[in-house]
Amino acid sequence: MFTGIIETAATIKRIERENENIHFTFSSSITHELKIDQSLAHDGVCLTVVAIDADTYTVTAIKETLEKTNLREWTEGTEVNLERAMKLGDRLDGHIVQGHVDQTGVCTQVEEAGGSWYFTFEYDPAANNITIEKGSITVNGTSLTVVNSKENAFSVAIIPYTYEHTNFKHFKVGTTVNLEFDVVGKYVARLHALRK
Repeated sequence: MFTGIIETAATIKRIERENENIHFTFSSSITHELKIDQSLAHDGVCLTVVAIDADTYTVTAIKETLEKTNLREWTEGTEVNLERAMKLGDRLDGHIVQGHVDQTGVCTQVEEAGGSWYFTFEYDPAANNITIEKGSITVNGTSLTVVNSKENAFSVAIIPYTYEHTNFKHFKVGTTVNLEFDVVGKYVARLHALRK
């Protein structure tokens, strides 16, 4: 369980393929605090630490994860948003984030707004995911508030702190991102579909 409040960044140092799996080795400022078998959200994707070597750690992505996320586009040097699982009793500063990406989206617009930024994303509506105005959305693991909700698109407003401390600063039109829709909204949508 995560909150969508990004702790730090991690940078891919090595990518190794093994059958249909990919092992990603990262460096991060918190590597020395990690343990094997610990869950970390990488751009919103919950992955398990399988090895630690000095200042690097390794996680493994399986076929299911690679098919539903933007991990297949990662290359050595890619910077990802990193969050450790929340501790029981901590404040929930973002919203409830599972680390289970629902689908990817594509950045279609970046607009500077006098010290903040608006980012617009489109996604395939066939998966029946929805956003609502002022509802929660997770983009690359970052908990955000939806503005300008549409059937297959939404925007988010980014403050300077978030821009500087996440990989939003690298986004441009065409960037593929991981989306996790609000868990409560997913249950409501599912119940609605069952009643039709």
